[in-house]
Parts: sequence; C-alpha cells; structure tokens
Amino acid sequence: QELRPKSLDIKQEELGDMVEKEMASTSEAIEDAVRRIEEMMSQARNESSGVKLEVNERILNSCTDLMKAIRLLVTTSTNLQKEIVESGRGAATTQEFYAKNSRWTEGLISASKAVGWGATQLVESADRVVLHTGKYEELIVCSHEIAASTAQLVAASKVKAEKSSRNLARLQECSRNVNEMAANVVASTKSGQEQIEEKDTMDFSGMSLIKLKKEEMETQVKVLELEKRLEGERVRLGELRKQHYVLAGGCDDIPEDGEAKPAPAPRRGILKKPPIAQKP
Repeated sequence: QELRPKSLDIKQEELGDMVEKEMASTSEAIEDAVRRIEEMMSQARNESSGVKLEVNERILNSCTDLMKAIRLLVTTSTNLQKEIVESGRGAATTQEFYAKNSRWTEGLISASKAVGWGATQLVESADRVVLHTGKYEELIVCSHEIAASTAQLVAASKVKAEKSSRNLARLQECSRNVNEMAANVVASTKSGQEQIEEKDTMDFSGMSLIKLKKEEMETQVKVLELEKRLEGERVRLGELRKQHYVLAGGCDDIPEDGEAKPAPAPRRGILKKPPIAQKP
C-alpha cells in the first residue's frame, strides 16, 4: 500500500464518484468554452474590421469546431466507460469495480482533467489573441496539448474495452476528428498570424542612413538576445519534460497488488586470473 502512487488523495470507494464528477466537469467546461467563443465572435465583429476581423473569425470558427469535436469525444467516452463497467463488474457494484481497477480509474480521471484543462486554456488564449494581448503561439501549443490529452483519454479507455466494441470504434473516430480540428486551429492561427504581420510590416523608406544603421545595430542586439534566450528555454523545456516523465511514469512497473518486483542484479563479467603453471 505504501508503494502505490499518491496521485490522488482520495479513498478507493470514492473513485467511481470522481470519474462521474470529472466527466461531468469536463462537459461543463466545454459547454462554457463554446459559449465564450460565441461571445468573442460577437465582440470581434463589433470592435474590429477588415483583415483583423477576417483573421479573428477564421480562428474562432476553427476553435468552435474543435470544441464541438471534443464535446462528442467526451460523450462517446462516457458511453464506453459505462459499457466497460457493465460488462466487467459481474456481481460487484459500480463502485467496487472502480475500486478494484483503481489504476485504470485514476488514468481516466487524469485524462478527463487534461481534456477539460486544455479546452479552457485554448479559449483563454483565443480571447487574448482576439483582444491583441496574447500570442498566436499560445493557441498552437494549446491545440497540441488537446491532441495529446485526447490520445491519453482514448488509450485509458481502450485498456478495458472489448476490441469489437462499437463505442470504442466511435471513440477512435472522435479522436481522429479532434486531431483534425486541432490541426485546423493551428493552420488558421499560422495563416492569420502571417496576414497580420504582413499588414503591420514597417516601412523604412523614410529613414536616413544614420537612422537605418542605428536600427540595424539594435536589431542585431535583439537577435543575439533572443538566440540566447531560446537556448535557455530549450534547456528548461528539456528539464521540465524529464520531471514530467518521472512524475507520470515513475511507478508504472508496480503491479495492481502493490508489490514491486526487485530489479534484476546487473550481470558482471567473470574475471579470473589464469592458473599459474607449476614447475616440475
């Protein structure tokens, strides 16, 4: 029991309730995200025009399509989980089934949280982009995170599902649709960013030679600063990923009964001195 991961500070009897609560919470987060996107769309039409309005509408429309795909994914995942519980619990209650398969249940809860969190972050990033206070790169990163969390949810559900399950086939189709919609968000974001940057390109035609030289030197300084910062951020990202893998997979080798298998002893080469020939 001491070796079990402390990923959730709850009792096993409460795991079943946690699954239902997290799936319901995820559904609510997605519904709220759809409403917020609609509000942003209305606000963008009132406060922007021309190229900016075109870019904002394209990005928000792609975000709406992604939210609808996630909503269908969560609904299908919930139906598949009910099917898994009904076919696998036998005479046990639903709560007993979740408690018996606690590691699987914790995986479902974690995946559901990740999907809901990703949807919320995507909407907040889109809001900042529309208001010109955020970065387009945030939307791209959020889209990648949603695709990753979707894969996590499908993998967690697939572990206990029957291969011939129709709900599993539907869930896999929903997952592919989510990935496609996430790719559309990335594509619309990149194209919108290019349009805005082309529109806002600076005009250097009115600058004097001295002014141009000064701007050139200042830009070179910024380039060097950004290159150094990029190198540091890449190192930081690598360390963050290492820690993530440690926390997420540090206890994967521990079986359900809580007993960890000892690691095999390293093989050592046998180094023996050859026998010395005796003189006659």
